[in-house]
Amino acid sequence: MPGNTRVSIVIPALNEEKSIGTVINDIPRDFVDEIIVVDNGSNDNTAQVAVNLGARVIEEPVKGYGSACMKGISMLHPDTEIVVFIDADYSDYPQDINAVLQPLLTGKADLVIGSRMSGTREKGALLPQAIIGNKLAAFLLRLIYGFSYTDLGPLRAIRYNDLTGLGMRDTNYGWTVEMQIKAIQKGLRVIEVPVRYRKRIGKSKITGTIRGTFGAGVKIIYTIIKYSFFG
Repeated sequence: MPGNTRVSIVIPALNEEKSIGTVINDIPRDFVDEIIVVDNGSNDNTAQVAVNLGARVIEEPVKGYGSACMKGISMLHPDTEIVVFIDADYSDYPQDINAVLQPLLTGKADLVIGSRMSGTREKGALLPQAIIGNKLAAFLLRLIYGFSYTDLGPLRAIRYNDLTGLGMRDTNYGWTVEMQIKAIQKGLRVIEVPVRYRKRIGKSKITGTIRGTFGAGVKIIYTIIKYSFFG
């Protein structure tokens, strides 16, 4: 039954003291049992704000989105059955967590991706380079793996046993697409649900810089092609 399913939230965070509190406060508690904030080397008060609001804060000094996610996974409560990932910058709507969880709680999916492309986006929330990158990644995934994703969105939920079975390895920009590729390869039941998206609080560390945009784009394309050859 959904009420007996243990759900954990993992929030990778780097210098997000202005937004992390709002993210935590807006997380619906209907099904959520624990909130883990992975501090990825912040030099502001991100960790303290999260602690003050009841989150469990884990330190991961090795920089990288994937590194932070993997550290959070390693520290989950042993009874965790579903893991939700959400960004710390308040661009995702925490209230949409319930929509992402429902297909898992009702046994209809193993991995649920919150799609910003099919949902409602605030004007300017996704920069042109991010939209183009998502469309290119979706095209390559459909061409190579035969699965029609619309997005590589950060808001997602997955069964813990399936997550650990994926053998995730990427430590930075390729984390989301690696999960989606391996889900296809493992035959997981994958569903996308539309979610809302808004301008983040603060400056993006990826699409907000030329270096970040280029690095993320190259890594995502490389990851897509790599797993088509090496599995």
